[in-house]
Amino acid sequence: MIPLFQPAPLKKQRDYRLLLSARAVSETGAEVSRLAIPLTAAILLGASPLQMGVLTAVTSLPYLLIGLQAGAVADRMRRHRPVMVACEVISAVAMATIPVAWIAGLLTVPWLIAMAFVVGACSVIFRAFNFPHLVTVVHESQRTEALAGFQSAFALASVGGPGLAGLLVQLITAPFALLADAVSFLVSAFLIRRIAAPEIHTPAPPRGMWIEIREGLHAVVRHPALRALCGCGITINFFGSVYMALFVLYALNVIDLPAGLVGALTAFFGVGGLLGAAVISRLVKRFGENRMLAYSVLLFPIDFVTAALASGPVWGKFLLLSASALISGMAVVCFSVCMGAITLRETPTELRGRVNATLTFMIQGVLTFGGLAGGLLGSLLGLRPVLWICTAGILLTIPWIWLSPLRHFSTQEAR
Repeated sequence: MIPLFQPAPLKKQRDYRLLLSARAVSETGAEVSRLAIPLTAAILLGASPLQMGVLTAVTSLPYLLIGLQAGAVADRMRRHRPVMVACEVISAVAMATIPVAWIAGLLTVPWLIAMAFVVGACSVIFRAFNFPHLVTVVHESQRTEALAGFQSAFALASVGGPGLAGLLVQLITAPFALLADAVSFLVSAFLIRRIAAPEIHTPAPPRGMWIEIREGLHAVVRHPALRALCGCGITINFFGSVYMALFVLYALNVIDLPAGLVGALTAFFGVGGLLGAAVISRLVKRFGENRMLAYSVLLFPIDFVTAALASGPVWGKFLLLSASALISGMAVVCFSVCMGAITLRETPTELRGRVNATLTFMIQGVLTFGGLAGGLLGSLLGLRPVLWICTAGILLTIPWIWLSPLRHFSTQEAR
């Protein structure tokens, strides 16, 4: 469908720049907390392995507890922006309490766990409201480009955030480094508050929380394209979580990579993400979201196969893993951008919040189970065999997409 008018380029649209800047700042702050919170728990508070496991799990637990409800509430609301601002402010307060409690001598591991849960819950609610809010800021013809911009922000944060986190931890110690995350949440709230676009969302009539949640679930299960996206996302995140639970141990103890090089692989993945975000809009204009999605899943097994086969001199293993991380970063970002655009395209307006929440609930919630499965399988079978299991599992993403309607219709044809 040809738009009735040509909107201004995204980079010239003030509201989009504000929203993109808010996500970039917030994600960079989140990278700081991902390093500083575990360091605070392990080094300063002497957390046990069980406590460290719980601390990791509570960040994704809110997806399972309130993810579906958040989507139903988002569809009921006429305005999403005030809730998004409130989530950022509450997260800022939660992060700021950690250095304050440390100064007062009151900081404990349970307090860290509680604050991580609060921030995780705010993140779930924010995402549920941000997805339908995007359509009030960005014209339909520019959604893929907008989603690519967000992925660029996430990739930049993953490249620069760990270095900033390490610097702050060295300079002011882990608890006080979390003030950077608190400030990032406040800056994000301020930027979102300045968005001027009127919110035009028509709220869905309330018919009971569980009835509305079931409507979101049914919309995903019954729609062939959404069902394929959901199944593919669950498969990616489950086996990816198994892989990530063991990769550091595998890299250090099995293929003998130095710790510094293991960290550098994360940066290569982020650089790949930046490259993917830079090219995906142009590729979609040429091939369509559906075809790019189908092409992306073909690249997912590369990282797993490369890691499982890695051997030889350190420089050779590092170059091989770096190249695979670069390719995987590009593939993941291309897939994520196309998935978001297709979800917006295929979902009825009144169900966008619930469909997004259902997808998030299933796709993000499975991370907890994947991490636990990785630890168990690694203990029972050894590290390299589990990587081969992950390789076999990630291959299942291909039939999810290639045997669905997404394989046969390009975006242009669907429109």
